[in-house]
Amino acid sequence: MFVGSDTQLQGLLDLVRRGDPRAKSLLLEHARDRLLRLTRRMFRNYPTLRRWELTDDVLQRSLIRLNRALDAVEVDSVRHFFNLAGTQIRRELLDLKKHYFGPCGQGRNHHTDRQAPDEVGGSLHGRTHEPEDLTQWEDFHSQVESLPEDQKEVVNLLFYKGLSQEEAADVLAVSLSTLKRRWHEARVRLHETLRDRSG
Repeated sequence: MFVGSDTQLQGLLDLVRRGDPRAKSLLLEHARDRLLRLTRRMFRNYPTLRRWELTDDVLQRSLIRLNRALDAVEVDSVRHFFNLAGTQIRRELLDLKKHYFGPCGQGRNHHTDRQAPDEVGGSLHGRTHEPEDLTQWEDFHSQVESLPEDQKEVVNLLFYKGLSQEEAADVLAVSLSTLKRRWHEARVRLHETLRDRSG
């Protein structure tokens, strides 16, 4: 469930717009637990990133992004806040991939699996599925950004923020059936787009 009610969160957002620095700190603390759960979830799926980053470090940079975004954007609703937080998560994950697995990245060019390297770099470089998986991961996050706004909001809430479908429907002020339809449409669109790109 939410840390505090939507009414309390809306009150904090109102205080942030009035320039109350304490309210912004409370908002960031509200986002922290969900950002941490998201970071752990993503790291479980991509062990190559765990060679280079700690969960808490990734979390801290995501919070810094969100802090800056709150300074630059006037957030007027709970819905807007969750969308903004989801965007910051995606950007941090995309930057991590580019930093470590770009052409000059440590993850692509360094031998770190503690086995003797051979002419192809040892067993780490023999697991060729890992870089491709990370490319697909980057494509996925990029394609989320191009979804229609109503579908992107649902992905932000369910996937990035880890809300239940009931909680997300409450945030968006829509029926559960409407939320499920948007979630289905988003997944179909992402699947078809990524399939076409990899074909």
